[in-house]
Amino acid sequence: MQLRRFLREDLAWAFFILILAAGFGLVKQWGLVSLAFKGDLPGHLEKMRDQRREQQFQGVRTLNLAQTYDLLQEGGTLFIDARKPEEYAELHIAGAVNLPLEKLKERDNPALANIAKERRIVVYCGEANCDLALKMAEKLQSMGFTRVEAFLGGFRVWDEAGYPVDTSK
Repeated sequence: MQLRRFLREDLAWAFFILILAAGFGLVKQWGLVSLAFKGDLPGHLEKMRDQRREQQFQGVRTLNLAQTYDLLQEGGTLFIDARKPEEYAELHIAGAVNLPLEKLKERDNPALANIAKERRIVVYCGEANCDLALKMAEKLQSMGFTRVEAFLGGFRVWDEAGYPVDTSK
């Protein structure tokens, strides 16, 4: 009998602490909670991500979909797909080469040996919320490549726009 009473009291305290924690969480994060109720949370989070990217990758020039397509049409630009080899093999921007970030970190990478440091390079990854293209562009710049840009839309946006894609390696 006494054990049941203690269990009930323990459960009551646990429930009280849970309610208290949820209440503090709601108060502390009320701005985000109210944005979620209004349906504005995704836009707010995207804006925060863009601000973080702008600050973190200050030295990297970025391109939108139209600018990237124009560069493909002009020719002469090297497109680097920063995604995993299996994703690249499935489908990629026509003429792009695959160079995942892990391979870029290898010393004396043979994939970069024959590329002129002043050649225009556009790096892309899978989706708009992917930072791989920015990280790779920053790394290439640190290696001395002077005309590196990151396409922020990612391959998904490219493919959805119906622009040229390829499956060959």
